[in-house]
Amino acid sequence: MKGLLTLKNLSTTKIKEIIEYALKLKGGATKTYSGKKMATLFFENSTRTQYSFQTAMLNLGINVLSFNASSSSINKGESLYDTVKTFEALGLDGVVIRHSQDEYFKELENINMPIFNGGDGASNHPTQNLLDLMTIYEEFGHFEGLKIAIVGDISHSRVAHGNIEIMERLGMETYISGPEEYNDHSAKYISLDEACKTCDIIMLLRVQFERHLEKMSITKEEYHKNYGLTLERYEMLKDNTIIMHPAPVNRGIEIDSSLVEAKKSRIFKQMTNGVYVRMAVISMVLDGDL
Repeated sequence: MKGLLTLKNLSTTKIKEIIEYALKLKGGATKTYSGKKMATLFFENSTRTQYSFQTAMLNLGINVLSFNASSSSINKGESLYDTVKTFEALGLDGVVIRHSQDEYFKELENINMPIFNGGDGASNHPTQNLLDLMTIYEEFGHFEGLKIAIVGDISHSRVAHGNIEIMERLGMETYISGPEEYNDHSAKYISLDEACKTCDIIMLLRVQFERHLEKMSITKEEYHKNYGLTLERYEMLKDNTIIMHPAPVNRGIEIDSSLVEAKKSRIFKQMTNGVYVRMAVISMVLDGDL
């Protein structure tokens, strides 16, 4: 099965190659796939990932089909495999899929068109990981030795799980912080105050209320006070530290609303970079380079 499903089976050399190509595209390089057709199949809500992929496709001259899960044959009992196989039969050149099931793509091994993973369960979100890496590389020019603290709802976060794995392979020092109930011990724990004083990157995660089977044991106000980036913690940051967040942002919970567009924030830059990363990934897959 062609496409991009996870970063775990990609070498660090290939990952750097994708980032370099994305930077070239951001710098003005062009690529066109006139006549190609792709669809975005999102079974979970999305703004950034879905429309970033669609923007990337349009920038590449690809015709975009949107899929509405709520009005599809999924509601008649059609399987994910048969839905994807239908788009293959219609002659599409690739699909982007987001699904709540971990590693849903294992059910699609007999699909012959490229599949791009827009996020699965709490496991993988490869293009988000790549745009995070691109943003860090643009800022620092390297990965080795950089310290990052990923803060918040670690256990439910596909972004955190993917980033920790690849960032450590790239030579970064990864730490996690936040409430103990969301700590899955996937990296060394650090207090948020200590992280703000010592880390090069503070990556905040959205508290994913829709994924919680249990209610939070603390209020939103208590979360912000104890585990959020407050104005006081912002003042602790080193001069060159940057703030990141995969978004959407719960303002006043993970981060003070006034800091979302602060000088050290790269939150909206991440979104911009996401378009170029997805252009790079689509191009490399269609060209047979990925």
